[in-house]
Amino acid sequence: MKKLFSLLAISGMLFFGSADLFAQEEATSQAPATENVQSGSQAQPEEVPIHKAIKTKFIEGGAGFMASVLICLILGLAIAIERIIYLGLSSTNNKKLLQKVEDALNEGGIEAAKEVCKNTRGPVASIFYQGLDRYDDKKENNIDLIEKSVVSYGSVQMGQMESGVTWINLFIALSPMLGFMGTVIGMIQAFDSIEQAGDVSASLVAAGIKVALITTVTGLIAAIILQVFCNYILSKIESITNDMEDASISFIDILVKYQEKNN
Repeated sequence: MKKLFSLLAISGMLFFGSADLFAQEEATSQAPATENVQSGSQAQPEEVPIHKAIKTKFIEGGAGFMASVLICLILGLAIAIERIIYLGLSSTNNKKLLQKVEDALNEGGIEAAKEVCKNTRGPVASIFYQGLDRYDDKKENNIDLIEKSVVSYGSVQMGQMESGVTWINLFIALSPMLGFMGTVIGMIQAFDSIEQAGDVSASLVAAGIKVALITTVTGLIAAIILQVFCNYILSKIESITNDMEDASISFIDILVKYQEKNN
């Protein structure tokens, strides 16, 4: 539920932020000019701001398909930002955590080490806690059972880290598809204009071709942006997974030393 609320909050901020930008630009464009132009002087062409140009192209591309691509981009960015924040909070200093666990084992035993893991955030601490929770020196092959539980719970943590990436990939695929659909419809509109006029004229087909090109470019830009975020998230997950596997091996070694010391 917290994840859903965070996604809705991020999506709302991105959507209403873009809406406020368009509203401010429209209000500015409707304001009357107050500067006086001297007689005989020619007005110099003003440079169009980039956000105004984007708004103009958005309107020219057609509200339906452009809004669909924009929604895909906003939702994809919301999920990507949520994943980046989650993965950032999942990163911990594993060497420091291993040292704390080892010191707690030597000073207070299994319960003290479990308390250290409980008070530490991140998937590595959760994996350590599951291993410590299943420690029982009276059982045979105790270390083997702990190792299996660590491996199994590591897979669970990997699944939690990869949660949401499938949706980002979906929006990456949908954005250019919607753009290409706008391209096809724009070309159909262009040929309809030719059919109604009964003559081939550049001015007749220009509007349809413009819609086709603008929707295609917008869909590709949205897909490229989301692909960059997706690749960053996947690389972050891979880095955390490698650190998690390395820390798990060191954790098993610490438990082996602890068991030998107590036996």
